[in-house]
Amino acid sequence: MLETSARLLRLLVLLQTHRDWSGTELAERLGVSPRTVRRDVDKLRILGYPINAVGGVGGGYQLGAGASLPPLLLDDEEAVAVAIGLRTAAAGAITGIAETSVRALAKLDQVLPSRLRYQVDTLSSAVVTMPTSGPTVDPSTLTAIASAVRNHERLRFDYVSHDGSASVRDVEPYRLVSSGRRWYLFGWDTDRSDWRRFRADRLSLRVPAGPRFGPRPLPAEDLADYLAVGMTTNRHRYQAVLTMYGSAVEVADEVPPTLGVVEPVDDHTCTLRIGSDSLDHLAVWVATFGFDFDVHEPAELVEHLRTLTTRLRRAAWP
Repeated sequence: MLETSARLLRLLVLLQTHRDWSGTELAERLGVSPRTVRRDVDKLRILGYPINAVGGVGGGYQLGAGASLPPLLLDDEEAVAVAIGLRTAAAGAITGIAETSVRALAKLDQVLPSRLRYQVDTLSSAVVTMPTSGPTVDPSTLTAIASAVRNHERLRFDYVSHDGSASVRDVEPYRLVSSGRRWYLFGWDTDRSDWRRFRADRLSLRVPAGPRFGPRPLPAEDLADYLAVGMTTNRHRYQAVLTMYGSAVEVADEVPPTLGVVEPVDDHTCTLRIGSDSLDHLAVWVATFGFDFDVHEPAELVEHLRTLTTRLRRAAWP
């Protein structure tokens, strides 16, 4: 009986770590006959695991999705990763995530071996997670958006922009974007015939979802870079382009991805694209990054740096 139970657990681990297995592969891994594999699969089905069987050439066994979540088996590294993720999720930007994470972590802590609990406690005690502030997003909103992205269904929603103006938008959704502590919907605005980005915490979905649409080509192959430029430069009044005399790796260590985009030129220089609605902010940022630099645009920033330099020199040597 113990041998059979251990074999069932090994079979379950294999099914959870691979998309599909042939009966012969499973039999070889477990050291049993294909007939025994079939019997063990039937036993797991009785326990509630939805295991699909595909016959013929190329067929095999696949762990499918069922009506309820069956117990999962995690290896040591996976268990530690999940525990750390749950502990840090309390500072997330999703409504109710803290309470849900605590409940899940309590269940996991109860069954963690002492050696793994020690690893988790060690990592947790050394990490400080800054609490979030500001609005959060309801998880049902993110789920609805993700479903519309998957099914190519248009979304209609009420939206409040940063200046407080309200509007009703009709959008073809393409991606959910996580940036720092914010969630965004990226899609094609049908009324404005342009790609737009919307803060998920500022929209209220209208139901039902709109009609299905045929996906159009995305505006860039590297969507992450495209969005980074849009979020850090294009939306601001002033869009600066600078040559930084430092490697892209060195400069990126000083410039948060939410502030600017770094593009390597060679081993010793890179291009920095950064935006702000304030020339003062731009001047202070680029001066405190710790690198020599040349300003290519805008011209207003060059003049503002001269003015600021004169002001600082007067303050330092009255």
